Amino acid sequence: MSTLSEFRKDFEIFDSGEYIYFDNAATSQRPKQVMEAVSEFYRTVNANPLRGLYDWSMEATARYEGARKTVADFIGGASTEEIIFTRNTTESLNLVAYSYGMANVQEGDEIVITVMEHHSNMLPWQMVAKKKGAKLVYLEPTMDGTLTKEEYESKITDKTKIVAIGHVSNVFGVTNPVKEITAYAHSKGAVVVIDGAQSTPHMKVDVKDLDCDFFAFSGHKMLAPMGIGVLYGKRAILDKMDPFLTGGEMIEYVTREDATYAELPHKFEAGTVNAGDAVGLAEAIKYLQKVGFEAIEAQELKLTTLLMEGLKELPYIKVFGSEDPAKHCGIVTFVMDGVHPHDLSSVLNDDKVCVRAGHHCAQPLMQFIGAGSTARASVYFYNTEEEVKIFLEKLSKVREVMGYGA
Repeated sequence: MSTLSEFRKDFEIFDSGEYIYFDNAATSQRPKQVMEAVSEFYRTVNANPLRGLYDWSMEATARYEGARKTVADFIGGASTEEIIFTRNTTESLNLVAYSYGMANVQEGDEIVITVMEHHSNMLPWQMVAKKKGAKLVYLEPTMDGTLTKEEYESKITDKTKIVAIGHVSNVFGVTNPVKEITAYAHSKGAVVVIDGAQSTPHMKVDVKDLDCDFFAFSGHKMLAPMGIGVLYGKRAILDKMDPFLTGGEMIEYVTREDATYAELPHKFEAGTVNAGDAVGLAEAIKYLQKVGFEAIEAQELKLTTLLMEGLKELPYIKVFGSEDPAKHCGIVTFVMDGVHPHDLSSVLNDDKVCVRAGHHCAQPLMQFIGAGSTARASVYFYNTEEEVKIFLEKLSKVREVMGYGA
């Protein structure tokens, strides 16, 4: 069995040892196996899938649909027809908002989301609510990021038509009780949309167990290329939805006056598909399965614990979210007294340390916690304890660089 240090060798971007990369919640790095899978696709069978009747096209189709099967198995989908390839989580959520939300939300209905949502799972629902005359209702967590039963049961009502919630917060790192919320929402007749962008790379996801109606995630946060994402939807719902985009590939028959659409999942995949990156996503999934989520979670907890313990030693640092490292999913968001997060990130960059700074596409949450912006360090299984120690050492010198003295 390979050790995590041996897996790290597959990530050629780390070969120089020059940079410490702690922005994994934004995008992960890619192992050479994923890049080779994409390259090999384009080197050997580059052709449009789904339509050509020659060898390359048929092989491209087989690999593209094989990738879909890999994704379905990975998240526990009942069939490949429930797996739609998109560009990313944002596109997946917009597909649901436009194709399902606009057709099923009416004036006076309510859409429930949380104040913790990434803008990708907020703006589409703001749009639907405004256009349809519906009300957008916000669930508010405790200051450590917890969504209580009392909070969601008081706001999910018979008026609720859609509940859209992030599985894991990209700021707090907290894992929301999405299974319990889904069950309660269903008891009120609502449809549940889960943003799995921050959960899928770090923990085993089973959409059948969650019983959610839609689940969205991105490949680029889980070792795959940028530009490939997934929307899972229950077939009974997808069957009734109109396409989000129309044009090539997603049709069955077209006349001058009308068109009939292709069967699932192709009616939602207009135009030439991103087959190469779908193959890359499948390879990334196989790689994650080889590493194992048990090992991934253990390493992230070890690193997060070390990181948070070190930050406690710096009196000018405030960490947001739970004090329990196990409730951060590898994400630690913080501020430094007297230093803007952008300046903090810039100073660390001079030391070849990469962290995120800003509002993390979660401005309503920033307003909720009383911070204009924050810094965020996020780890993944290929990061090391030594990197955390170097990060803490460099962080401890930032205020001195900014003129505060030793």
